[in-house]
Amino acid sequence: MQRISLAPRPDWIAKVEALGFDWHSVPETEQPSYWDESAYWKLTADEVDRLEAATEELHAMCIEAAGQAVERGLLPHFGFSETAIALIEESWRRRDADQLSIYGRFDFAYTGADAPPKMLEYNADTPTGLYEAAVVQWAWLEERFPESDQFNSLHEGLVQAWTKLRDKNKGVLHLTCLTPHAEDEGTLRYMLDTALEAGWTAKIVGASDIGWSTLDGAATNIADGYFVDLEDSKIETLFKIVPWDWLLSDEFGARLVHAVKTGELTVIEPAWKMIIANKAILALLWEMYPDHPNLLPAFMDRSAFAPGSTVVAKPLLGREGANISIAELGADGPLAGAPIASMDGAYGDEGYVYQALSPMASAVDDAGKTHHAVIGSWVIDGIGRGIGIREDTGLITHNRSRFVPHLFE
Repeated sequence: MQRISLAPRPDWIAKVEALGFDWHSVPETEQPSYWDESAYWKLTADEVDRLEAATEELHAMCIEAAGQAVERGLLPHFGFSETAIALIEESWRRRDADQLSIYGRFDFAYTGADAPPKMLEYNADTPTGLYEAAVVQWAWLEERFPESDQFNSLHEGLVQAWTKLRDKNKGVLHLTCLTPHAEDEGTLRYMLDTALEAGWTAKIVGASDIGWSTLDGAATNIADGYFVDLEDSKIETLFKIVPWDWLLSDEFGARLVHAVKTGELTVIEPAWKMIIANKAILALLWEMYPDHPNLLPAFMDRSAFAPGSTVVAKPLLGREGANISIAELGADGPLAGAPIASMDGAYGDEGYVYQALSPMASAVDDAGKTHHAVIGSWVIDGIGRGIGIREDTGLITHNRSRFVPHLFE
């Protein structure tokens, strides 16, 4: 892996906006651009092969670990409520018949060459960065390096996955997210496009616009109604970019659980994906596959690490780097001084998992700044379909870390 600097296209803003990529910049910060084409990462074909193989193997391992979590009664240790556990268990029992999962994104620490990619986490419920990985960096490649290649068959994979689901779920596909949110709304429009290309009849409805309808208009029993869109059309298949834990805590959460458990409502991603989206899966994977080359030591108790270890604390339900901290363990106490790095956020009450710190790809630019890269490796219907690279001058990748394109030769 090599980070190579180059001048951005003078009209890059107009070009990415013409693609519908309107969340390319970060206003009111010292970092004006989220999309950053002042550099790119160059990989070899062998490195791409390693990433693809690791992605598919780890996905299969996570499915196996999810089964173990259900069968061994481990879900309470994931911080799930009793309601969530009952829904997850029912969803898991129906997973083979439903085949509802579309996508997910692994985050890897990877230094390239012969080093194995190391799994940092699996964003298996509401992964971000899809449109820029699938479309925007591909358009950049075609203009700047048309003779090169890119690990990116995301669009084809999405259309194929939607086509498989179309044959199992007839009727209208509704797609939803919280609004206003430029990134989620843009991602939703892209998923709509791929579903339409696959032959679905589909429409977008804002999460706040989803209603509840009953025959008499006044019944309060959760079994006496169904979810509807703004046209009062019944919602039967719903793709959502809203975390499951947020949905379950909503005032309509009980109705949602009932509709899903009775089969009246199909939700994508399915509820069982909460297991592998939860950071507790990291400790379970390490227990099941100790010393696996693509895993890092991870435990639910920080004291399982030896004194002097550098450990990353991750909230079980955390997203986009929130509440992550990196610290060295001391000999006479849990921590040796202040954290090396940390991020604020609203997570952590649900508990933490502790994972060994791994080296990441890094490079120093002409201004002397060090850029650390995390590789987001996408899984579409169980297949490794491409990567997107986020980088930051800090050690923790967060929601404002830059997206930098890549190619391989």
